[in-house]
Amino acid sequence: MKGRYVILSLILLVLGFLISYSYQLTKEKNQEHVISAEQWKKEYEIRSLFIKNEEINQGLQNELYEKQEQVKKIEESLKNQKQVYSNLVEDVEKLRMYVGDLPVAGKGVEITLEDASYIPDGENVNNYIVHESHIFNVINELYISGADAISINGQRLSSDSYIYCNGPVITVDGNQFPAPFVITAIGDPDVLIPALNIAGGILDQLVYDNIVVTVEKKDEINMKPLLQEDKSSS
Repeated sequence: MKGRYVILSLILLVLGFLISYSYQLTKEKNQEHVISAEQWKKEYEIRSLFIKNEEINQGLQNELYEKQEQVKKIEESLKNQKQVYSNLVEDVEKLRMYVGDLPVAGKGVEITLEDASYIPDGENVNNYIVHESHIFNVINELYISGADAISINGQRLSSDSYIYCNGPVITVDGNQFPAPFVITAIGDPDVLIPALNIAGGILDQLVYDNIVVTVEKKDEINMKPLLQEDKSSS
């Protein structure tokens, strides 16, 4: 009988141990389950924050792109304005050269007009001398062909210059010059000379009017600016 109690005690002891072990194992599994849930929640929050940051970054990227486009348009506008200002400055410089405010130098041509060396008997002398119309025609052709500056016998022309013929001399802005009349023009000689020599052009007309004409290419021509008092007095 006593032996049964001993066996029963051992059985109860082993059963208690198993129950205790089972409880402890279940508790540990529950703790592991709780930790996994917390980790999942944390990972979810991190993932959500990452997605939110990605959206913010995308928005900033789009905003940056818009700003870059605005800057590009502003730069293009400034470039266009700069080009406009540059063109205006260039036009002003050309106008100042045209009116004689600036000195000018460069290649060009020199056209000399002389009265006919021989006048047949009984002919009208006026048909064999240089007139202001001849000079006007040459000057107009030079300007049309792109001449930057023109002078007559060293007298530089301005936008309000006046020329008229008085017998064997011409008057340019109040200064008289006898023949031969040397018209000097600064510009591209490869353009000016062909323009003068065109068939039926100004040179042919001068020869037809018995005017002796010579055209010479010049590698360097210098013209001083007109003084304000000279222009005002003219």
